[in-house]
Amino acid sequence: MDNNFEIMLDPEKFGYMQCPHCNGYGSSLKDPEGVNIHSEEVIYELDSPTGKRDKTSLWEFYESCLENVTLIVNQKKKTLPALCSMCKLCHWRSLCKAQLKAMDDLSLIPELGRSRRDAMLSHFKNVGDLANSDLNAFIQGKKTVITGIGVGTLEKFQERAKLLNQPETGPYLMGKIDLPNFETELFFDVETDPMRDICYLHGFVERHGQDSGSEKYVAFYANQPTPEDERSAFKEAWEYIQSRQPCVIYYYSPYERTTWRKLQKRYPDVLTEADVENMFASDMAVDLYLDVVKSKTEWPTNDYSIKTLATYLEFKWRDKEPSGAASIEWYHRWVETGDVAIRQRILDYNEDDCIAMRVLLDAVQKLSIKPHTPS
Repeated sequence: MDNNFEIMLDPEKFGYMQCPHCNGYGSSLKDPEGVNIHSEEVIYELDSPTGKRDKTSLWEFYESCLENVTLIVNQKKKTLPALCSMCKLCHWRSLCKAQLKAMDDLSLIPELGRSRRDAMLSHFKNVGDLANSDLNAFIQGKKTVITGIGVGTLEKFQERAKLLNQPETGPYLMGKIDLPNFETELFFDVETDPMRDICYLHGFVERHGQDSGSEKYVAFYANQPTPEDERSAFKEAWEYIQSRQPCVIYYYSPYERTTWRKLQKRYPDVLTEADVENMFASDMAVDLYLDVVKSKTEWPTNDYSIKTLATYLEFKWRDKEPSGAASIEWYHRWVETGDVAIRQRILDYNEDDCIAMRVLLDAVQKLSIKPHTPS
């Protein structure tokens, strides 16, 4: 289910029927009405395709999951763990990752994932096997013998396997990086609550002349999850950015740009659509993930999240369990209690996220370029 929807359990109004076994209610409809985060009633069409390319409906997905779970519970099917981005939200992540490392599982390679792992397993047993294999044996003309894996992709994954096998090699650049040259740098990170549909924090670490001793943290915070407070924080953040021109803005992944585009449509009196696009233009802003890490670097890590890479670089968050999900829970407690210690915890976490970007940028600028050598 999408987190933006909560199925309404009203059997008389929405056609739910009582289960004779547990006296609970289950939906008899494939298009139940739900309530979104704005308290609006919405028809949730479970029989509709989930996308233009993927014609599978949510109902079919549910039935497939139910069948698999039933087989697993009845010990008629065994699962094979795989590392993915969702693992960081799971309490069992440490146990599973230890198991994956013991197996030297292929999904430990960044961006390889479960489906590619499953397709490659009949050809490569683990990370070490892939790292030491002669790829020519798996390449036929411009294709590979592995379904869904192209030659370039296979070569990329082998390079990453070699890095994991020999982490002492360290990270490297795959090509020259051209970054905007401004005296003032802003490292920018937002915090949002999708359940309340609010952006409650715009945080910046400001630095001058690439001198980390000059940096300071500036934050614009929505004290309450209301349109008035959200707009106020958004407006103040925009005015702050304008006051620091000319500058370069660094952020990690497209989420900040997506959030600001959404806020602009919600509060068009604050800034224009053109203002947002100009703010995130390539000569003014840099997505450290897409423009730098993903396209120009390789790392001996299992993923390329900012927390993984900054931790590899020995940066430490002040909070023991730092995460965006935790920040959302802290914000909920702040709204409920008004506890200033909780508010400060949110600000400290956001500041650390911004500093982590600065640590990563400085490290990337010191890396050497390694020429690509196909197998």
